[in-house]
Amino acid sequence: MPELPEVETVRKTLKELVTGKEIDHISVYWPKIIKKPVEVEEFTDALKGQVIDDIGRRGKFLLFYTNDFTLVSHLRMEGKYGVFPEGEPLDKHTHVIFHFTDGMEMRYKDVRKFGTMHLFLRGEEFKSEPLDKLGPEPFSDEFTPDYLKNKFTKTERKIKAVLLDQTILTGLGNIYVDEALFRAGIHPERKAKSLSEEEIGLIAKEAAATLSEAVKQGGSTIRSYINSQGQIGMFQLQLFVYGRNGEACRKCGTVIEKRVSAGRGTHYCPKCQKET
Repeated sequence: MPELPEVETVRKTLKELVTGKEIDHISVYWPKIIKKPVEVEEFTDALKGQVIDDIGRRGKFLLFYTNDFTLVSHLRMEGKYGVFPEGEPLDKHTHVIFHFTDGMEMRYKDVRKFGTMHLFLRGEEFKSEPLDKLGPEPFSDEFTPDYLKNKFTKTERKIKAVLLDQTILTGLGNIYVDEALFRAGIHPERKAKSLSEEEIGLIAKEAAATLSEAVKQGGSTIRSYINSQGQIGMFQLQLFVYGRNGEACRKCGTVIEKRVSAGRGTHYCPKCQKET
């Protein structure tokens, strides 16, 4: 699943490609992707004639700003955007096409069809689902060790589950939780409330640093992810634990292990991240 760094890379590339373009019409081939409004025709009619002013991001969500609306798009597992000239052959998994007046098209394709699109009047997008309950991003001023300490002391959950909770911290997914915990030296099965102030400070520091470095590298290419221009991210070359089950730890040489934690495949070094 594309995480914050990958979605930020998509945002940057799409901003270069489609900002200022006017929507002539929209073709929707898989209506279930459109979650708001319920009627697809209302969605397509509203955006006809709108100009894309800017593209933002909140956590793993893309925000397309037009004259009057904000389109909130979640890529989920396999969603991808691409920009093509009109008439170029369609990929069979293309489900939504934004046809621009200049003859270009922004196409959304999604092999699993899990992606979603919500349309709001501009300025209303944070007042209801899916954005209203998201926690702060690791880059925000609100994200501090004190904020994490307050959240950690109120739960019996393990730290891996807490960090994956988008209502507590948004944008940090499975890959980067594993990496941040390794860099902080924290075992993913530790209870969040058991962490010391020093350990909480390390998690806050490493979560932000890990995501920042991944953004600079264009994200990680895991499985089939590529950005909107068909380019792959390079951060996977720097991963310490994720996807390295059975390989030697880059710090101590111990074999990286994998287990299920919080319902997700979880990678860690048993020596660098002691469980007790």
